[in-house]
Amino acid sequence: MLIRFENNPILTKHSLKPSFDNWIIECVLNPGVFKFEGKTWMLLRVAERPFQQNGQVSFPIFDHQGDIEVKVFDDQDPDLDVSDPRMIIYKKETFLSTISHLRLVCSDDGQNFYEPEDRPASLFGQGSYETYGIEDCRVTFLEDQYLLTYTQVSDKGVGVGLMVTKDWLNFERTDMILPPHNKDCAIFEEKIDGQYFCFHRPSGLGLGGNFIWIASSPDLKHWGNHKCIVQTRPGMWDSIRVGAGTGPIRTSEGWLAIYHGANEKHRYCLGALLLDLHDPSIVIARSVDPIMEPDFEYEQNGFFSNVIFTNGHVVEGDKITMYYGAADEVICGATLSVAAILKSLVPASVSI
Repeated sequence: MLIRFENNPILTKHSLKPSFDNWIIECVLNPGVFKFEGKTWMLLRVAERPFQQNGQVSFPIFDHQGDIEVKVFDDQDPDLDVSDPRMIIYKKETFLSTISHLRLVCSDDGQNFYEPEDRPASLFGQGSYETYGIEDCRVTFLEDQYLLTYTQVSDKGVGVGLMVTKDWLNFERTDMILPPHNKDCAIFEEKIDGQYFCFHRPSGLGLGGNFIWIASSPDLKHWGNHKCIVQTRPGMWDSIRVGAGTGPIRTSEGWLAIYHGANEKHRYCLGALLLDLHDPSIVIARSVDPIMEPDFEYEQNGFFSNVIFTNGHVVEGDKITMYYGAADEVICGATLSVAAILKSLVPASVSI
């Protein structure tokens, strides 16, 4: 069912140059994936920050004018909490330890990637809802255009943005399409009964949890008919949070969707869902065991260890070529079989 690329990881933080002098790339992760002009492309999340000076903790944000501001704290300050490498908490205010942007790379063979010379290298955060950066883009090709759903991060919260392009030279940005706290948004690659559909993940504070929802829209901007379709399962590999990968794959048996799940130890694995073709809010079957776990060293050790996270793949017949972030630090690839995944699923009445 699963074969990892022999040359994993295929991209590391040393594969790219930082955006600014005196900065370092901490992570490359979680690429959106698409085909364009006969090549395989990835839209990477690149997380950066300034070089760390002895005795200090520093991290960048964008101000409301789009300029970089670097905040600096004494690393012995009792009000500073850096216990989670992904974030910095100072006097109960939360920041990110890095700032992320999206960067294009392409490949002629699907395994060896490079930055193109004839396309914009990077997409950066803009405006007051992206002051902490933009992250984890999913790419959907629909109606002769590419739809980019991505995570907008700021001190106002975490929401979902949408960009649209036809040529990867010109980008139209829309307003935030799903308000905080929300992420993991992936648009289906075809309409159903004249409506667009997407997965998304609102997060409950106190009530509810980190579950997968589905919604529909007549115009890609106004989303409604929200339904919670997948919840976490106590005592299992996806007991604390679940979230969509990319848009689902249409099969004769239903919509096949790969998703991530994490447990109490923040160990991220991948599973799969089968949804009804005509009403994708109906879950037909689900993985009981993961279809992929962080078993290799480059998945088990890194910026945030024991993580496999995908939001991009290419499908050719039965073959899924999946690209994923490992340990929140590197990019890897693997191939999977649609038929084998479908065979591994268990009816929803048993698996949920």
